[in-house]
Amino acid sequence: MTQHADDDVDRHGGVAGLRLATESAADALASSLPVDRNQAILEAAKQVGAILKREGHPFALAGSVAVYAHGGAQNLQHDVDFAILPEDAQAVAETLSQAGLEVRTPPEDWLLKADCMGQQVDLIFELAHQPVTGELLARADELSVDSVLMPVLSPTDLLHSLLSAFSEHHCNFGAVLPIARALREKVDWEAVRRDCGDAPMPDAFFYFLERLKVIEPRTTEGRP
Repeated sequence: MTQHADDDVDRHGGVAGLRLATESAADALASSLPVDRNQAILEAAKQVGAILKREGHPFALAGSVAVYAHGGAQNLQHDVDFAILPEDAQAVAETLSQAGLEVRTPPEDWLLKADCMGQQVDLIFELAHQPVTGELLARADELSVDSVLMPVLSPTDLLHSLLSAFSEHHCNFGAVLPIARALREKVDWEAVRRDCGDAPMPDAFFYFLERLKVIEPRTTEGRP
């Protein structure tokens, strides 16, 4: 990917069947969205997911919308997250731009950002400091997201990505605890422990989950 932060994504040309709407029609659609922010975020996720599916880009829904798709509470955060392959980032940017979305490259070098119907969409090609891989996307579950089928990161990969992102500068256990509670029966916790290794912040969160009886305590044999 050769695009830089202040470069404009090429918006010339088009792909048949991909353009969402003219600018005026898009504005009208945005103004007709429900006041409910959760529903507005779901609408943006559905639109972008449908575009990526039609063009055949490998991807998986991530973040709070993925948690919702797996049965978590509809308490969505401020944006929509999609995991994409690093080598596919430029092609994804061009596809979304040709579909009428504004796409930009932020200072962070691990994602692209797009705007869809007034909602922010993050197109992430590095999760928890590791590049998104084909193997990760292959483990995604095909789920209905407000009646639109699309690949969604597996619960185990979702929790691993959240816990691996913990650091001494970012360790908001309170935000991840409800997710762990909602998905606990769908997560391979031993796999998450193994992949997180001996990192202190995830290890502290596991202890927290054990004390709150969200997960079973690790056996003596399972401890390093």
